[in-house]
Amino acid sequence: MDQEKSLAGVFTQIPDEKRRHARFSWKVPLRIHCRSGELIFGRTVDISESGISAIIPLDLIAGQAVELGFQLPSRAISLQATVKNQTAFRYGFEFVLGHEEREIIMHDCRELRSLVKIGEK
Repeated sequence: MDQEKSLAGVFTQIPDEKRRHARFSWKVPLRIHCRSGELIFGRTVDISESGISAIIPLDLIAGQAVELGFQLPSRAISLQATVKNQTAFRYGFEFVLGHEEREIIMHDCRELRSLVKIGEK
């Protein structure tokens, strides 16, 4: 429990009433595999049940399909996504999830939500 409390300050919920799912600050290294074979490295900014945003040093194109690899609280994961938007070097990715991947993401977002609540106490 003490370890959870010490980690709780790292996780913050990002309020945004226009989004389907709550976003949580999540800063970990990110690998992006493009269909062209290119491998790009970046860093995540936040995550939700439907997507992730990241800082990427190279240009990607909205609508481009990619494979993302990153660490979740419970495990490392690799999944399909689509580039949704870009503001400068910050990109938004929408997950393309199968049932098992959706369950993993939902579980980990619930875990992040509980860590935020612990940090608020």
